Amino acid sequence: MPLNGTILGVNRRIKGSDRLKNLLNNENYEWLKSVMFAIAAVLVIRLFIFVPIIVDGESMKSSLDNGDRMIVTKVGTVKRFDIIVFHANEKEDYIKRVIGLPGDKIAYKNDTLYINGKAYEEPYLENNKQELRKLYRSGVLLTENFTLTNLLGYERVPKNTFFVLGDNRRNSTDSRVIGFVPANKVVGTTNIVYWPIKNIHLVN
Repeated sequence: MPLNGTILGVNRRIKGSDRLKNLLNNENYEWLKSVMFAIAAVLVIRLFIFVPIIVDGESMKSSLDNGDRMIVTKVGTVKRFDIIVFHANEKEDYIKRVIGLPGDKIAYKNDTLYINGKAYEEPYLENNKQELRKLYRSGVLLTENFTLTNLLGYERVPKNTFFVLGDNRRNSTDSRVIGFVPANKVVGTTNIVYWPIKNIHLVN
């Protein structure tokens, strides 16, 4: 009898140990699944939906400041006056504002934007214009006069491209210099500044 009791006790301990191992294995498996799912979700978001960027330079001042951290949205359609991030070359991404869409005829005259012959207001430039008036005198242009024809040799913005400008018109390397931006070079649109905290806002 004592022997049998000992054997039964051992069997119970073995079965209990097996159940504990199974439980731990199941918990480890569930934990591993959760970690893998989280990693996959982050990769999907980074690759296909959102990506953080840091504004480098002052070409978008005063709408954006050097060092602002923003969220770029990779989905959706690019619209006129959107702020976009695009691959300017193999090493650099630029952030600019879309002024001309495919098929648009763009011109500036006396600091007024004309798209297809229609005048458009640009309220996002008002602070820069006021600063310019303070520094110099009335009549000084923030955006020099031009047409697409005399600037780039095109009457209209070509298909599958955008004409972009920096809001800091006197200190911006944009389509006036680098030409039209191919649609397939666009990373996405952005209007959310999330850092520094004191500067959190949506850009118009």
